[in-house]
Amino acid sequence: MKKTIALLGSLLLSATIFAGCGSKAPTTPSGIEASKPSESQTAAPKDFKVGIIFTEAGLGGQSFNDLAFEGVKKAATDLGITYDYVEPKSVSDEAIVQEDMASSEEYDIIICVGAEQIDALKKVAANYPEQKFALIDANLELPNVACYTSKEQEGSFMAGALAALLKQEKVTDKVSDGNTVGVMVGVNNPLLNRFVAGYTAGAKYINPKLEVLVDYVGGFGDPTTAKNIATTFNSKGADVIFHAAGASGMGLFQAAQEKGFVAIGVNLNQNGVAPDNIVASMMKRVDSSAYHAIESTLNGEFKAGLKVMGLADDGVGLNMEGSNIKLPESVTSKLDEIKELVVSGKLVIPAKIEEVNSFLESNKK
Repeated sequence: MKKTIALLGSLLLSATIFAGCGSKAPTTPSGIEASKPSESQTAAPKDFKVGIIFTEAGLGGQSFNDLAFEGVKKAATDLGITYDYVEPKSVSDEAIVQEDMASSEEYDIIICVGAEQIDALKKVAANYPEQKFALIDANLELPNVACYTSKEQEGSFMAGALAALLKQEKVTDKVSDGNTVGVMVGVNNPLLNRFVAGYTAGAKYINPKLEVLVDYVGGFGDPTTAKNIATTFNSKGADVIFHAAGASGMGLFQAAQEKGFVAIGVNLNQNGVAPDNIVASMMKRVDSSAYHAIESTLNGEFKAGLKVMGLADDGVGLNMEGSNIKLPESVTSKLDEIKELVVSGKLVIPAKIEEVNSFLESNKK
């Protein structure tokens, strides 16, 4: 890469740039390994290359970054593209990596994951108007940025409905027929509060008497705090707890195993982490977003602007595969019924916490 030396010099040990997919080509003079498609891959235009910059939470948390990466790797397999990826250690590192990737002129598209990259991308995308960018999970109105967001409230509504139905139908001895469930998210911002609003609305749509405990971890890489929150929730009677807290959610799963309650995962299918305690995962298909961004660029169909993914296009939804908690037909059929109401537009799920009460009032059974 033209800017590899500058990149490594700037980031030192705080972030590393990696090349992946297919067999390895000889290393470049800077020591970075370049990747190339394997012979079994569909041939992409020569040197079609993708850069992806993750949030500071990095890979390995079985959550948001990992799922976006799955979309890139699938594109490598299906389309024959090559890619570099970076795991910055701070938001300031993200800005440096964006600048270095853009100025290198090596990438057909640069994918930036997460709303925390918006401020940096405003400047970098404006400075490099010919460079195509994709921003996942946030919106930024620039002529060279394609943005992908999700209707998190719709998927979370399904998770909340599931939580209430687990208790109502007494699906497992890990839940009681009490009236408390919980939700924790990484930080207090409008995007994360869509999870809170949807989950609260879904739980109370099934059972208006439910109390939904809410708390904020304060970050996406703090499983200790998440575990403490989950334990406190459980002590207050919450035996079904949902998280949207990135790698912090591993603390929820630890608490669920130790205390014997039920958890709901997010983004990736996290059910296999603790299959006796995780009943489902609310999938947020950022892998599809990353893949779409690459494929459309490869096909000459890159389009700036916003694409929003919801239940109607399988951009969000519940995944029960890999859980040892089996749902009866009474629960799955009710979930299917609710999904159809959302897809048809008969139920418009609130995206803000302050809209939940009016939603429930309008949809009294």
